[in-house]
Amino acid sequence: MGELTASAIVIGNEILSGKVADSNSHFLATELRSVGVALQRVVVVPDDLAMIGQEVNACRAAYDLVFTSGGVGPTHDDITIEGIAGALGRAVVRHPDIEEKLRGFYGDKINDARLKMAEVPDGAELITDVSLNFPTIKVENIYILPGIPEIFQQKVARLKTRFTGIPYQLKVIYTSAGEGTIAEFLNDTMREFPDLMLGSYPKIGHPEYTVKVTLESKDGPYVARAFAYLLGVLPDGSVVKTEE
Repeated sequence: MGELTASAIVIGNEILSGKVADSNSHFLATELRSVGVALQRVVVVPDDLAMIGQEVNACRAAYDLVFTSGGVGPTHDDITIEGIAGALGRAVVRHPDIEEKLRGFYGDKINDARLKMAEVPDGAELITDVSLNFPTIKVENIYILPGIPEIFQQKVARLKTRFTGIPYQLKVIYTSAGEGTIAEFLNDTMREFPDLMLGSYPKIGHPEYTVKVTLESKDGPYVARAFAYLLGVLPDGSVVKTEE
């Protein structure tokens, strides 16, 4: 089995208007990478059925895993379930297990808006976890998650064990030399280690370093050799610190 690939669809006018900052995609990328899953696409779409459906269909065909964030609450603009169901050609139904849970929680305060949270695409699977108050909805290869960061993070942290593979090994070098100075040494390293994932990130005005260089691979010995090689060719005195 090869490396699992993933995509994230962040849904909400509030993200695109700047009213709310998206932290969920960053958290998802970090958590998936820790279990060896490559997040290869992140897209933000408004609360629009056609656009949600378009992205869902594109992502579910191109990636092993699709995660959506947002648009699953009780209000009029929470249309993620409808958008996904439409993309899959499925009806929207009220799941009896979720309905029962909602009725038990709200009691006589239950109403149609709250029961909207029991709606799922027909045939959806519920992923339950005793540590979480509400199940995660999965349909085909799509995991439908809420937009509230605290709940999103809890769910992703529990879900990621389902995808555990070979994690990425990361090593970091901080240099006082600029990108123009170290570019030739980075290029040399890539010629010697063509399968390495090498990143270079300048930091303007930082008191300690000028560039952060990251080296990544799922092959631990391989990235260790690349790390040693790069340290050996960088200019004397340019390495401020390293992280392994």
